[in-house]
This record gives sequence, structure tokens and C-alpha cells, in this order.
Amino acid sequence: MTYMKTQLTLCISGTLLLVGMSGCEKTPERPMNVVYILADDLGYGDVGCYGQQIIKTPNIDRMAKEGMLFTQHYAGCTVSAPSRCSLMTGLHTGHTQVRGNREITPEGQQPMREDTYTLGKLMKSAGYTTGIFGKWGLGNPGSVSIPNKMGFDEFYGYNCQRQSHSFYPDHLWHNEEKVLFPENENNACKTYSQDLIHEQALKFIRDHKEQPFFAMLTYTLPHAELNLPHDSIYKMYENSFEETPYIGKFDKVYGGYNTSEKPLASFAAMVSRLDKYVGDVMAELKELGLDKNTIVIFTSDNGPHHEGGADPDFFKSYGPFRGIKRDVYEGGIRIPMVAWCPGTIKAGAQSDHISAFWDVMPTLAELTGTVLPEKTDGISFLPTLLSKKDQQASGKSRALLPPSPLRTVRESFPSYGSSNSIFLFVVRNRLILSTVSFISLVAVVMDKLPYN
Repeated sequence: MTYMKTQLTLCISGTLLLVGMSGCEKTPERPMNVVYILADDLGYGDVGCYGQQIIKTPNIDRMAKEGMLFTQHYAGCTVSAPSRCSLMTGLHTGHTQVRGNREITPEGQQPMREDTYTLGKLMKSAGYTTGIFGKWGLGNPGSVSIPNKMGFDEFYGYNCQRQSHSFYPDHLWHNEEKVLFPENENNACKTYSQDLIHEQALKFIRDHKEQPFFAMLTYTLPHAELNLPHDSIYKMYENSFEETPYIGKFDKVYGGYNTSEKPLASFAAMVSRLDKYVGDVMAELKELGLDKNTIVIFTSDNGPHHEGGADPDFFKSYGPFRGIKRDVYEGGIRIPMVAWCPGTIKAGAQSDHISAFWDVMPTLAELTGTVLPEKTDGISFLPTLLSKKDQQASGKSRALLPPSPLRTVRESFPSYGSSNSIFLFVVRNRLILSTVSFISLVAVVMDKLPYN
């Protein structure tokens, strides 16, 4: 099958995705470990080092102070599953198999093909022990596309996008085994999923401290629903805002979310809880003596959301940009990205290099000396991470992103945008731009490449 390869040049700064890897030039005794932390619906402006003035994120801010901050890094898509598929495969959304969050079974989204080459498979081929902890969303239980069949030795978390909307679920998955939480039935809030996922991720790091490991920590914070333990983190914000309670309801597009009595405080506390997890990872690596031999990357899967009572306008979650999740504007796809490895990644560095999720695979391939498959769209930004001057500029195909208003196209790109979205869609080998903002898009260059 032949797909159109589309290069989209964005006139606004874009952000560089990947990892901070400058330590590989030291040729350590063993390969550099990689910890990739992926937040869920965290906007460019939701953390302090990117301009957030209300929510406290001291650990992520310290990452940026001690590492490298990327100002122009882009998600793979405007919503979760296709964005994660782009990250996992090194392909932009026009070439990936997963085009939306469409649920195929009662618990699981469209699976990838069995022969799909993923980050997990790449890192395993390089001799790494691999684990993913959090949300998967790329195949239902029992399919050929569960994490353990996509290159990951260990998985703990949610298989399904929709199920991950609950932070007090009745079950999670550990590899292919369902782990039950009867104490959470009937909307009881007893066992908080994110804390369990975080504990399993730290255990994975400890268990594999003697061998190279690749850990993906795909927390679902701060995605709706806005729900978390009312502990000391929540109490920092509990009485800080004039609140309007969010009354839980079902929405045909966004799904259902529980009531949140104090949505502003809850959202802020969820971001700060995520920040605590990041600090825990950094502290664990330092305690194990692995901090100088582990690249830690922190980023998000797309722009900020407004579901479940979240208010991106109040927190200016989109930063200086326009748009939110589901919008193909900067605010919907430009995301924070910070890379950290003391002594390897230059402290206090900032990069304006433009990158995206599909650049992660070639970067990790160059880091590990792994040969890439031919069908990849990305460009390694390892030279940027190493603060070298021979970085190849972004020249390959850029984003072909949903959503589309047409039924025929919605089958391939089934996400929904707000009324001011830019729609990009392909009809009979032509790229059509609908509701185009020429402030956002400078040029579109098209060619054809054979992709199966």
C-alpha cells in the first residue's frame, strides 16, 4: 500500500522530543539505562520550568536546571493512542496503524500488527531488560499487541484507554494476569492505581540495577477524572481556589467522569503528585548509584484537556500557545520535554531543535548502536543531547494529524476536534487542509513513499 508522505513545516517553534543522551560518548562500562516518563494530557505550560506560576513542580524544575529543556518538542498526535503509537513505532501519524482512541473490545483499543517494530523490541535487541508501567492503550488483552508481545519483559497497568479514566479501578494487569481490587468496587476509593504503578516501576529499577534497563513510566496523571487521595499533596491546594464543583456525567465523545468537588485543587495536586513521582525516580537512581549512567526523559502525550472539570484557561496549561488536546494547534501538540543525566547531559541547557515522537526511535537506536528498520520517519537528535553541532535539521516528513470532519476520513482518523480545529485529511492521494490557519502553517510539501 502506498501512503502519502507529508511534510508539514510549522511556523511556530516546535519542540524536540526525545531523550537526553549525552552520556554515550563516555563509553561507560555498561550501556546507559533509559527511563522515559510520559505524562497524560500535561500541557506545555503545566510545569514551572515552562512558565507555570500556580502549580508546584520542584522536581521537574530541578531536572531542567540539572539537565536539558527542549522548547520545540511535538507529540505524535492530538490524542493518546495514535500519539503513543507514533512514539512506539518511530512513524508519524500518517504512517501509523492506530489513528484514534477507538475502542475495539470492551477493554482495549485497536491492536498493532504482530510484526510491528517497537521501542521495546529495539531495546531488547540491544540487550536491555524492558518494562512499561502505566497506560498502554495499543491493544486489548489477549491480542497480538499487548506489551509482553511488543518487546516488553514486564508490564503493570492499564491495557485500555477508557479503563484508565478511573484512578480507583477494580483491576489492573500485571503482564497477562488480571490483578483485582475488590475494595474499589461500587465507586469506593481505597486503592489508588498511580501509587501502585509507581511502586512497581521503582521495583523494576531496583530489580535490574545490575543490568541495562529501559523503563517506560506512562502514568495517567493529570488526565481526567480529577481524583486522588486527599493527602498532604492535595491539602497544599485544597483551599487555594474559588471552586465550582464538577458534576459527573456521561459525554458521548469524552466518556464519563466522576464528580469532583474541587476540580482546580484536584488538578493542581495531580500535577504535583506526578512531580513527586519524578523526584522519587531521580532519588532512587542516585541511591542505587545509577544517576550518572541513566538518561531520564520527561514529557507528555499531547496537550492539556478540559474534561472532567479541568480548566486549562485558569492554569494557562497551553503556555503561550493556542489550542488544547484534540486541536492541531501548537497548544494541542507542543509538549514539555526535559532530559536529565548528571555529568552526561549539560546542566542548564536549552534546545530549540524541532523534534517529535517519531524521532525517539532513531535517537535510541543511535544511542544503543542498533540498526533501524527502513520504514521510519524520524531523525536522531542524539547530537543535540550531547550538545554537539552536527545535528541534522528536521527535514523528513512532519505531522499528518487528525481530526477530520468527514465520515470517510473519520474511519481512519476518528478523533474529534473543537470548533476551531485545523483539519488535515487525505482523500484520494491529496492532502486537504480544512479550516486552515496560515498563522500556524507555513508550507505543505507532499511526496509519495511506499509503506505497507
